[in-house]
Amino acid sequence: MKIAVIGAGAIGALVAGYLKLKGEDVLLVGHPEAVCAINKKGLKIEGVRGSFKVDIPANETLSVKPEIAILAIKTQDIESALKDKIALLKASIIVTTQNGVQADNIVAGYLPKEHIVSSIVMFGSTYLSPGEIIHNFEGSWILGRIFSPVDDTVHSVSSLLEKAFASVVSNDIAGMKYLKIFVNANNCIPAILGVSMQEAFADFEISRVSINIWREGFDIVSKAKIKLTSLPGFSLENLTRILSIPTQDAAKAFSGIMTGLSGEPLYGSILQSIKRNRPSEIDYINGEFIRLADRFNLPALLNRKLISMVHEVEERKGFFSKEEFLNNVKGFLS
Repeated sequence: MKIAVIGAGAIGALVAGYLKLKGEDVLLVGHPEAVCAINKKGLKIEGVRGSFKVDIPANETLSVKPEIAILAIKTQDIESALKDKIALLKASIIVTTQNGVQADNIVAGYLPKEHIVSSIVMFGSTYLSPGEIIHNFEGSWILGRIFSPVDDTVHSVSSLLEKAFASVVSNDIAGMKYLKIFVNANNCIPAILGVSMQEAFADFEISRVSINIWREGFDIVSKAKIKLTSLPGFSLENLTRILSIPTQDAAKAFSGIMTGLSGEPLYGSILQSIKRNRPSEIDYINGEFIRLADRFNLPALLNRKLISMVHEVEERKGFFSKEEFLNNVKGFLS
C-alpha cells in the first residue's frame, strides 16, 4: 500500500519514519530544506524508542497517487497543500492529524467526505532541524469519522497505523477533538515566553494562567453545549477534577504534570512553528474558544489576549519576559 505523508515536520517525519521502518511504502512530502536533508543524510529520529537513521524518499511535491495520504501539516496550510493535488488525491483515503476541529471541514471542500478519516495524535515529537526530530513521549493515535459512522475503512487504516503507534478507533472523535483543544490550549504560553513547556510550567504563577485558560474555555464549551469525550491519557474527569479545586492547588497539580511529560525539552507546536518562522496554529486552538464565544455571545477575554500576544511574537520575532507576560494577563485572571 502506497502511503504519502504530507508534511515533514515533527509529527509527519516521525510517522513516516516509523512506518518506513516497518517496511511500508512511504513517500514523505516536505519543504525544500527538509527534503534536501533527508535525501542527502536520511531521516534522523531520537527519543523514547532509541536512535534511528531512516532512508526514506522525500519530495517537495506529491508525484504519485497514494492509497493513503496522511496530512501532517498545520490547519492553515491544508488548502494550499490540496489545491494543486486534487487529481492525485481524489481516490485516496485522507487522514487528518491537525489540532482543533476545522481540518476535516477544510478537506471536505476539496475531496469526498467519505474518503476522510479523522485522527487525533496523542504522542509528542519535537522538530530539531531539517531531517532531525526527537520522539518525546508515546501516546495513542485515535481514528474515527466526523461526517459518518465508523466503518471498515477506518478499521483498515487503524490496522496499518498500528504498526507505528497504538491505534484506537473512536465512535465520538468529534467530542475527543474538542477535549484535545484543552490539551493544546496552554501551548500558547511557552510560545509567548520563548521557553520549553517544562521551564514555563515549573513556575506556579505561569501555571495559574493555564488553569484560567481552561476555566474560561470550559465555561464556553459548556454554554455552547459541546459534548467533551475522554481521551486516552487525558480524561474529561481529569479536567473537571482539576478545575474543581482552588486555583493555586490546581496550578501546582498542573505544574507537576507538565514538568514530568518528557526528559527532553518540549516546545509545543505553536513555539515550534515560530522558531521555524512559520505561522502558528493558534487561531485553530485557542481560536476555537473564540469562535464558539462569538457564536453564543460569550466573553473570552483571556484567550483573546493570549492569541493577540502570540501574533505579536510572530510579527516582531521577539518574546515576552515573564514579568511582561504576567502584567499583560493579570486583569483576566481569577
